[in-house]
Amino acid sequence: MAWTDDRVELLKKLWNDGLSASQIANQMGGVTRNAVIGKVHRLGLSGRVTSTRGRAASKTGKTAASKQRSQRREPKMPNIGGNTAFKTAPETKAMPIIEEKVVPLTLVETVIGNNISIFDLTEYTCRWPEGDPSTNDFHFCGSRNDGSGPYCEKHAEVAYQPTLRRKVKRAIAS
Repeated sequence: MAWTDDRVELLKKLWNDGLSASQIANQMGGVTRNAVIGKVHRLGLSGRVTSTRGRAASKTGKTAASKQRSQRREPKMPNIGGNTAFKTAPETKAMPIIEEKVVPLTLVETVIGNNISIFDLTEYTCRWPEGDPSTNDFHFCGSRNDGSGPYCEKHAEVAYQPTLRRKVKRAIAS
């Protein structure tokens, strides 16, 4: 659909009357809301009278829905601390490096579980994958766990390393 001079004039009139882009598209026919918005921007018609919906809402004040939204919002906390630009960071003490016993991965791999398939896993079996998933001999450890996590005690030691232990490993590596 081409924008003829008559249709452009109608668009300008309806836009200045405060109709929304959807309402203008419906009245004009043959154009979409997005086509109306695009033409309005190309013509530079951004300054206009508020829409009829905006006028109705401003006369009645807040609607019930907007009141509910404002009541759900948490109030902002006041800045009690004052100006934070001049505060200095608290002194931090360097943590001593503590040597921990590192369990080699080869010891964990030798733990013999029940070697179960995915269909046999329960809340109380170790879900540590063993082998290549694309082969037929892929299985899970299957050893008993206490139900608080997915792995048995030995595999949990490998999977969940304390922060201090990781820092020690990084310090040793560098």
